[in-house]
Amino acid sequence: MEWVQIYDPLGSGLWSSVLAGLPIVVLLGLLLLGTPAPRAAAIGLTTALVVSIGVFHMPVPSALAAAGYGACFGLLPIGWIILPAVFLFYLTVHSGQFDVLKRSVAALSPDRRMQALLIAFCFGTLLEGAAGFGAPVAICSALLIGIGFSPLYAASLALIANTSPVAFGSLGIPIRTLAEVAGMPEMVLGQMAGRQLAVFSLIIPAWLVMAMSGWRGVVGCWPALLLCGGSYAVIQFLMSNYHGPALVCVAAGLGSLAIMVVFLRFWQPREVWKFPGENGNGNGLPDDASSASSASEGSPAVEKTIHPPLTARRVAYAWTPWLLLAAMVFLWSWPAWRTFLNGGTPDRPNFLAGIGKISIPVPGLDGRIYRTSPVVPVPPGSDRAAKPEKAVYELNWLSATGTSLFLAAVLSGFWLRIGFRSFWVQFGQTLIRVRWALLTIACMLALAFTTKYSGTDATLGLAFTHTGWFYPLFAPMLGWLGVALTGSDTSCNALFGSLQRITAEQLHLNPVLIVTSNSTGGVMGKMIDAQSIVVAAAATGQSGGEGRILRFVFLHSLAMAFLIGLLTLVQAYWLPWTIPAIP
Repeated sequence: MEWVQIYDPLGSGLWSSVLAGLPIVVLLGLLLLGTPAPRAAAIGLTTALVVSIGVFHMPVPSALAAAGYGACFGLLPIGWIILPAVFLFYLTVHSGQFDVLKRSVAALSPDRRMQALLIAFCFGTLLEGAAGFGAPVAICSALLIGIGFSPLYAASLALIANTSPVAFGSLGIPIRTLAEVAGMPEMVLGQMAGRQLAVFSLIIPAWLVMAMSGWRGVVGCWPALLLCGGSYAVIQFLMSNYHGPALVCVAAGLGSLAIMVVFLRFWQPREVWKFPGENGNGNGLPDDASSASSASEGSPAVEKTIHPPLTARRVAYAWTPWLLLAAMVFLWSWPAWRTFLNGGTPDRPNFLAGIGKISIPVPGLDGRIYRTSPVVPVPPGSDRAAKPEKAVYELNWLSATGTSLFLAAVLSGFWLRIGFRSFWVQFGQTLIRVRWALLTIACMLALAFTTKYSGTDATLGLAFTHTGWFYPLFAPMLGWLGVALTGSDTSCNALFGSLQRITAEQLHLNPVLIVTSNSTGGVMGKMIDAQSIVVAAAATGQSGGEGRILRFVFLHSLAMAFLIGLLTLVQAYWLPWTIPAIP
């Protein structure tokens, strides 16, 4: 049965919007109150189904199909990123090589601020550019907790750092999707995103340090902050404006990482900053009382032992599993390789066709749901979009980023001389550790897909379009809300890209600026979306601690979204020359 979405079922924009937002309010509210994430996600999903079916009149089979579709997507590819990333971390801990790795990071700088910049910002943005979909948060938070950061700070700092690169993540997929949905040139939208996000890339390292150590901590290391943020911002701006969106994060992340490594060989903060309670011997290792293991179940213990001296060979051996991880992620992000693993193209299939990627139309949902105006353009004389919404589950088990992480773990097992039985015992233990996180992610994505196909997300979006002259301030907030709901800047762009262009044209605003702000504002919502929160909690062993993480990052996320809204407002009315023209 075909169904056309209804955006104002109550005949009142206010009350329809209130009920449309009820599932996300329930979910985030329960998390903030300390409710365990699996229970909060299940209640949020139930609320979304009740609202979609009972208020927005979505057919029951379609609503259940949307929830099932989201749950499957939550397990693969999202859950399949978390499991092998955490597994690789525990393999290196089990082998004893993670201790060498964290000592090598401390050798670059014993200062916690510098370690956070190197791992959470530089390395994390590099991973975002190649993989995205939660991989940077999972990997970087695991690395931070391994070198002695508390679970809360490891998760929260990884989330804060994973903001400005998101619009160009996964080789530019969010911008590419936005251009396709909005019907605008990809290069122009990428240029506009670079002209906005470069400003935030410059300040995010300082924001990161501020969250750790306050204003005094920022003042104590300002040369490193200026160099780290400045180098990333310059490369990000140049790549986005003169090359295109595909390699922006890869080039900027790699460039800033290399520059920081060299810089720290010649400069160190005058005062070494550490978390309260850490030892003072300058090796960057925590006391037992503040170790990662003391804060979360299943986190590896940090023991005080007499360490052999670090040598280049020993450091290279310890870092090899993570270099293998980076190499595999980059290989899997290469379009030609992904196409090969997916079975080739329709006109040139290979022997993996129908094996590497299996397309499964979702029964009761695919081709059954139609969007309508003003969310999408509607043909004259019709009450709905020209084409129905697609709902095809792509089981791309070979080309999934998680597969590259698992193969990196397999290769690392050989490299670290871990026996066959021990390897699989560690895998089973990791699966047990993250089982509730996987269930939570399945429920979170089920909720997101239910709101998408029921149209309740569009109802919330339309509420922002009534702000008139102030719409440039709220356009990025719409993107922020979209990412908080869907967990993906790509999904948010697909959801609201067309709506942003239609609204911009109705209000006589520059569509390049307004459409792009959907993505640039959306990246600030990445740190509070339920998917990212659960990924961070799982990677740091904080089962049940999702509420604490959300409370830590929520105001940071809201403040950044508001600032990018102000920047968009200024560019719309006072700095229009900063907006690139469509050729």
